[in-house]
Amino acid sequence: MGRVAQCPSTMKILFGYIIVTVLLVLICMEPNQVEAQVEPPYPPRYEVKALREIAAELGKKDWNFSENPCNNKSSWFTPPPLHGSRAVNNSTVTCNCSFTNGECHIDGIYLVGQDLDGVLPRSLGKLSYIKTLHLYMNYLKGTIPHEWAALKLETVTLAMNRLSGPIPSYLGNITTLKYLSIENNLFSGTIPPEFGRLVNLENLTLNANYLTGKFPSSLANLSNLKELRISSNNFTGKMPDIFRSWKQLEKLEIQASGFEGPIPSSLALLHNLVELRISDLPGEGSKFPNLKNMNNMYRLMLGGCNISGPIPDYVWEFSRLQILDLSFNNLEGSVSDSESLTKTQYMYLTKNSLTGRIPDWMSIRDSRYQIDLSYNNFSESLQSPSCRENLNLFQSFAGGKDLGSDNCLKNFPCSKDWYSVNINCGGGATTINGVDYEADEDFGGRAKYVPLKETWETSSTGLFWDTTPTSMDFIAQNVSVLRTNNSELYTRARLSPLSLTYYFRCLANGNYTVTLHFAEIVIRDNRSYQSLGRRIFDVYVQEKLELKDLNIKNEAKGVDKAVTRKFKTVVRNKTLTIRFHWAGKGTTAIPRRGTYGPLISAISVDSDIKPPVLSGRNKNMKFIVGAVVSVLCLIFIILGILRWKGYFRCKPSREQVLRGLDLQTGFFTFKQMKAATNKFDAANKIGEGGFGAVYKGVLLDGTIIAVKKLSSKSRQGDREFLNELGMISGLQHLNVVRLYGCCVEGTQLLLVYEFMENNSLAHALFSPTESQLKLDWPTRQKICLGIAKGLTFLHEESSLKVVHRDIKTTNVLLDSDLNAKISDFGLAKFDEEENTHISTRIAGTIGYMAPEYALWGYLTYKADVYSFGIVALEIVAGKNNTKYRPEENYVCLQDWALVLQQKGNLMELVDPRLGTEFNEEEAIRMAKVALLCTNSSPALRPTMSEVVNMLEGRTLVPELILDPSIFADESRFGAVKDQFNRMQSRSSKTTTITQSSDSTSTVWLGSSSTLVEHQ
Repeated sequence: MGRVAQCPSTMKILFGYIIVTVLLVLICMEPNQVEAQVEPPYPPRYEVKALREIAAELGKKDWNFSENPCNNKSSWFTPPPLHGSRAVNNSTVTCNCSFTNGECHIDGIYLVGQDLDGVLPRSLGKLSYIKTLHLYMNYLKGTIPHEWAALKLETVTLAMNRLSGPIPSYLGNITTLKYLSIENNLFSGTIPPEFGRLVNLENLTLNANYLTGKFPSSLANLSNLKELRISSNNFTGKMPDIFRSWKQLEKLEIQASGFEGPIPSSLALLHNLVELRISDLPGEGSKFPNLKNMNNMYRLMLGGCNISGPIPDYVWEFSRLQILDLSFNNLEGSVSDSESLTKTQYMYLTKNSLTGRIPDWMSIRDSRYQIDLSYNNFSESLQSPSCRENLNLFQSFAGGKDLGSDNCLKNFPCSKDWYSVNINCGGGATTINGVDYEADEDFGGRAKYVPLKETWETSSTGLFWDTTPTSMDFIAQNVSVLRTNNSELYTRARLSPLSLTYYFRCLANGNYTVTLHFAEIVIRDNRSYQSLGRRIFDVYVQEKLELKDLNIKNEAKGVDKAVTRKFKTVVRNKTLTIRFHWAGKGTTAIPRRGTYGPLISAISVDSDIKPPVLSGRNKNMKFIVGAVVSVLCLIFIILGILRWKGYFRCKPSREQVLRGLDLQTGFFTFKQMKAATNKFDAANKIGEGGFGAVYKGVLLDGTIIAVKKLSSKSRQGDREFLNELGMISGLQHLNVVRLYGCCVEGTQLLLVYEFMENNSLAHALFSPTESQLKLDWPTRQKICLGIAKGLTFLHEESSLKVVHRDIKTTNVLLDSDLNAKISDFGLAKFDEEENTHISTRIAGTIGYMAPEYALWGYLTYKADVYSFGIVALEIVAGKNNTKYRPEENYVCLQDWALVLQQKGNLMELVDPRLGTEFNEEEAIRMAKVALLCTNSSPALRPTMSEVVNMLEGRTLVPELILDPSIFADESRFGAVKDQFNRMQSRSSKTTTITQSSDSTSTVWLGSSSTLVEHQ
């Protein structure tokens, strides 16, 4: 001991060995031993027992009680979907393990979209630490148990169930409540005055119940209230005048609540309002309420409130206003000439008494803005507004005129008096029991007047709130087997969020029978929350209310069942109006948000008198016409027999095949194309695509076009040309390159597109500095969002679902306003509804191809999402993905971005050419979205509609840190080419793949029309 004590250095070495040994032991422990140390403890036994009882009461049968409910790696925890998507099939129990004694207690239960058909659990009262309870979108019945009153709940959502009876007064004892939603149930009776005790309440949602009585004055005590929604109930009396206490209120919704007007003056005190919805307020009218100090107003609806007088000037100065709906009032005066409402995307001034001239700024706004001025008394000017699909001027002028001198809205001349008109609303032409129903397949719109036929027109008004708009919002598609005869009339139907008018003209005056065909094909009829919707609307014939509070499901005694209603009416002035109107009643969230409003399947209008019989000279003419038709029929029969015998058999020409396509475009002559391009002068050549050269041209009317000329050396041939032509002709979107038409003469095959003044995004980002466009940050944000919206349209909204397969910067073109438009659909693949994935010819560009597609031929919409992510990275960084290597350790731009994300330094990714002139929050958000899209697992990539929501800041970007190790060495970068070489060795087809370049580079794999299936 003495010797050791004399050598302190020896002791230090000894202790060092001990420490190292302990560390080595810890490092070498089995992974499950480490996990065992960090796994949270079980909750107390009484809480687990309570969970068993809760499961039995709810009807929840798949909880695994052999696992720890507090372990988020167990089957108890099912992560919710990406933020912004529908929160369905979410089953989660959460625990609080931060107690000083080391215990874990259950503090949250999330059972969403489970279709549980039990009752609200009394046993919840045994979980004394629970704060959050989400049980919405189920099939639960009964009422709220008394046992809950003793809990310290903070968030309770019971929306979209079958809960009934009065709202219990003892809920007022849960003074910790901050959020309470019981929307879309069957609650009746009054709002308990005891709710005035909930002083911490910030959100109260009572929409779509059967609540009655007056609004309790005690709710004035809720000084922390930020959101109140009480629409679609049966309250009585005047609208409550208790707003003065709710100084923090941000969102107020009172639609078809049962209250009567006027709107109380105390509304003016709510300076923090960003969303105000008051509609369908009968009784005493009022002047426009004082909203002058609500400068943060984002969405404003005052519809059907019997408001009179002019629209105050300050309304036109709200700088943040996105939606303005003042429809169905008695507003007078003119509309401001100011263009201050630059951000107001949707404006509805429908059915008022507005006069004066329509401001010029309304008629020049592009398709992003929807303006409805129908049913007003504007005066015509020397220069009428231009006809646009986003500006509805149906009966907007004094005297009921549509638009005076503008040809595209001028009434068709009547060729004769009509005695019968039949329409298949939302569907194609069909014949039922000998009656011909005309097609009505226009997509409709949020503010659209459609002069379809000589005999009838449509006017569609309104926006589906609380949901992302799509092009298919106004056509309902049946989702199950129809239980009715004549199913062709009920497979599709026309929808409207506010008002839909069918306007008939050229009818002979007299008495008529109107037959309306209905079938509920959206709301379901099963033991599921999807069956709990209530669609309620009104029907007017010749502006007479014929059906009030129509509920199709109730009338037909079920869904997918037909029901008809007949009315007698009188036609004068040869016109008839049938209008379907949503007055704010019913549910709005089942089976999904935005499900409400009128739905009509078919309309028949028949005169009560027979058409006049032909006589005299007309009889002779009828005989002559009949004889001529008979002779022609005989000739055709003889020619048919000869053809059948083989006398006239010949192969149809390419022109015949192409002209037989159902195209939504025009045909051009080769002579026109030569003249437009100056005989395809090399000076007019602007690019090289997969079909050959692309030329700039000018038509005789001055329209600048881009002509894609099929190269005679191209191996693609007619089949691919047909593919692209037939597909693009049906795709019309702001962010998709528009096809004007085609030219088919002899061996000449040409496509005629709109001309993109600013070339491609690749040219703007990557070309030499002196020829680059100056893309500031707002422009880059607009371009990225435009690409996302274009892909959303192709994937989710168009009638023909398309996977592009080759999204890259060279296939994104920029117009004169630097709007992004997706081009080159030569590689696109139609959606195959029956397949979970599509395996076909691989086609794409290195650096943009999703790994599952490049290596295994696994193709879904998520391949385009991956490619979009790469493009978004390039927009942020201003660098080419495959050409940028900051140093030898990095393979590409994506690799560098992943490393920067792990280091928490994504700002370094931003293009230095932007300097400090950019929005840091938007840049980081775009970079995170881009990396989320490039996840190596397609299942973890968002959909493009989710991408749009994230880029616009409406939903949060999930925090997923990706692993850059897939780029660890140079050999990985060649894996794609190696895989292609192996595929080529197994197939007789020619397979190619190209590197991305600054010029248009379209890649085709396989030289014939036969698809190669990769196993």
